[in-house]
Amino acid sequence: MTASATIHSDATRQQADAWQRQTSLRRLYTVLGVGLLITAMVASMWFADEANAGHFFERLPHILDFLSWLIPKDWNDIWRALFDIASPSDKGTQEFNFPLGRVYIWGGFYIPEYFELMLTTVNVALVSTFIGFVFAVPFSFIAARNLTPHPALRLVVKRFMELLRAFPEIVIAGLFAAIVSTGPIAAIIAIGLHSIGALGKLFYEINENIDMRAEEGLRAVGANWFERVRFADLPQVLPNFMSYTLLRIEINVRASTIIGAVGGGGIGEELKLSISRGFGAKTLALVLLLFTTIFLIDQFSAWLRRKLVGEQAFLMSAA
Repeated sequence: MTASATIHSDATRQQADAWQRQTSLRRLYTVLGVGLLITAMVASMWFADEANAGHFFERLPHILDFLSWLIPKDWNDIWRALFDIASPSDKGTQEFNFPLGRVYIWGGFYIPEYFELMLTTVNVALVSTFIGFVFAVPFSFIAARNLTPHPALRLVVKRFMELLRAFPEIVIAGLFAAIVSTGPIAAIIAIGLHSIGALGKLFYEINENIDMRAEEGLRAVGANWFERVRFADLPQVLPNFMSYTLLRIEINVRASTIIGAVGGGGIGEELKLSISRGFGAKTLALVLLLFTTIFLIDQFSAWLRRKLVGEQAFLMSAA
């Protein structure tokens, strides 16, 4: 065996040994991580059992019992609840008073109650996303390292956006509910402020990866910062901005539903009341409407993103 072959064999053996050591170390870390996770779960369950006077483990086998009351005696009551149609089971109680929720528009024409509430929820999401987009776009160009007009201003804007997204929407909604009372306005403010911080971060990360040649060209002919952003930077990033904005609409629909459950209006509040009162048909109708709405928004957003970004971008990512 030649000297070069011996050296090559030794190098290969060293690489194999190093790979085995690295694999063993990863396995050790995985075992330790899983062990810590199991320990934390057991400790939390023990704490929950102590906090519930010893009834946590006793009631654990019944964790799914609540699903039993969701099964209606008549499955057609789900559709009746969804479209505010009278139910044969109605005995004057709130569980089956479906027609009382009708929102009459003109004469005998009405919008079913849950559709009107869902429309409120979607409107909250759209308005708050629009607010987030309008403020996040200029903030993102100021916060981008390669585009900022001044480093100190960049630092202030970044910290401000971090502050906006540091608190969950429901916390911000609770604060503004004390100021402007409960309802959609507090929800719009809360989700809009959070959207500014979330979209701003996504946008400025896009800005920091743009092609700077157009920016440098306009700078060379004396264009100011606003002109460079408008004519060199924004055309490059606008399709991706719109893509993230459409994704944010989906997130905000779910957020507005959650905030609605604590007084933010819309379908969330009705869903909370329906669950707390044990109204199975109404609960399933609301869940069905919410799922269908989010599914349709998701499909429309995906279609529109493909139109804005271009089909080729999706084909390249799939390849």
